[in-house]
Amino acid sequence: MSAPQASRLGVGVIGAGKVGPVLARALAGAGHAITGISAIGEEARERAEAMLPGVPVLETAEVVRRSELVLLAVPGSELEGLVSGLAATGAWQPGQLAIHTAPEHGIGILAPALAQGVIPLALHPAIVFTGTSLDLARLSGATIAVTAPAPVLPIGQALAVEMGAEPEIVAEEDRPAYADAVAAATELSRAVVRQGVEALSEMGIARPDRLIGGIVRASVDEELIAAGAADPRDGLDPL
Repeated sequence: MSAPQASRLGVGVIGAGKVGPVLARALAGAGHAITGISAIGEEARERAEAMLPGVPVLETAEVVRRSELVLLAVPGSELEGLVSGLAATGAWQPGQLAIHTAPEHGIGILAPALAQGVIPLALHPAIVFTGTSLDLARLSGATIAVTAPAPVLPIGQALAVEMGAEPEIVAEEDRPAYADAVAAATELSRAVVRQGVEALSEMGIARPDRLIGGIVRASVDEELIAAGAADPRDGLDPL
């Protein structure tokens, strides 16, 4: 799918967990400039440095101040307080793009920023993140759920494509059900793998992960083809 190319933007990242640095690295690869990242804790700072060498680690408000696009890569449970807190301090700037990555929320959670002139988007990459450069390959051919006001959808689609993924529009009212489906698929696939590996380990199989991995991947591919998926690699990586 083709989408209009997003303009080159200064991108700031709030959150240095497994998601934010990876998406920032993907956007940097598409030509965007990473202006800064907030990182709390030694592990987060190390991940930021590994994925985004040379990018300054800044306070959250300073990340927002420097950026045209603010990527909010924090857990969904923290999103409301973060957005509201930044609004209360007047940190948001009219015309900024604010993007969050929580699957369960649409753009409504960004209402305090929208009230200050920010352009809201919700982008959720449907992959399991490791927080390493391996995720860049996983993004290629994966799907990113895009929720945004109709005039802004082309920007969200373009950003998804620039990160190497295929955009899929998810309506605001469908985000909770979407999140439930993603969580169920993730947990079920993990449970199946754990159960199989444990059973084979008890038999003395030397590499149960390799054996189960081949079976699970083939089974998932077959089921996705039967369901009419264009590419059996699309969607969640079960491993």
